[in-house]
Amino acid sequence: MKFEFKPHRRNVPDSELIEDVQRCARRLQRNTITIAEYERDGVFHPTTLTRRFRSWFRVLEVSGLEESRSKLNISDGELFDNLRSVWTSLARQPRYEEVRSPMSKYSAGTYENRFGTWNQALMAFIEWVDEGQKDPCEEDSTKADQKVERRRTKRDISERLRFSILLRDGFRCLSCGRSPLKSPGVELHVDHVIPWSSGGETVQENLKTKCADCNLGKGNAFRE
Repeated sequence: MKFEFKPHRRNVPDSELIEDVQRCARRLQRNTITIAEYERDGVFHPTTLTRRFRSWFRVLEVSGLEESRSKLNISDGELFDNLRSVWTSLARQPRYEEVRSPMSKYSAGTYENRFGTWNQALMAFIEWVDEGQKDPCEEDSTKADQKVERRRTKRDISERLRFSILLRDGFRCLSCGRSPLKSPGVELHVDHVIPWSSGGETVQENLKTKCADCNLGKGNAFRE
């Protein structure tokens, strides 16, 4: 094995970062490059560039390259659904450097570009999740004399509501306490406390997190 010294490079000039992005794009024979492609061939880590220039779109702009994906074609809902998937896979809040391929469809820089900063993106995501916790059965009653009638919910639990329950319960089974964080391979379910077929509603108060083992075989006659 050959031992080779590689000096730790700090305070790299912007021009050197830009030249490396351009070099990688030329190698691909294209006028653009994605974060995943640069991570594979670039000298520096993509995070170094997105933190220096605030977003990957800005990196491409200062490098004289075209955008690799139109930011106008990505809705907030798509960005939030992707972040929900990453958060669920990790069973915790994702860190900036973890939001990248293959775990994430979009880079953390994409969120910065849309919401200003990574923290603002996370706060906007939490607000989106909180909105999904609102009881869809309750009618708006702005008038004092208007009677609010409760309607029956759908049986299926939306991914947005499911995530809010996992987040509320700390990504752990409320029956045995196991969590994917401490026990890799644990599969978490979100289920009704009072079965839907027995009159239970698909609302936050009637949903809880359980692992697959604790939830296995629970019939309508079983209620904790």
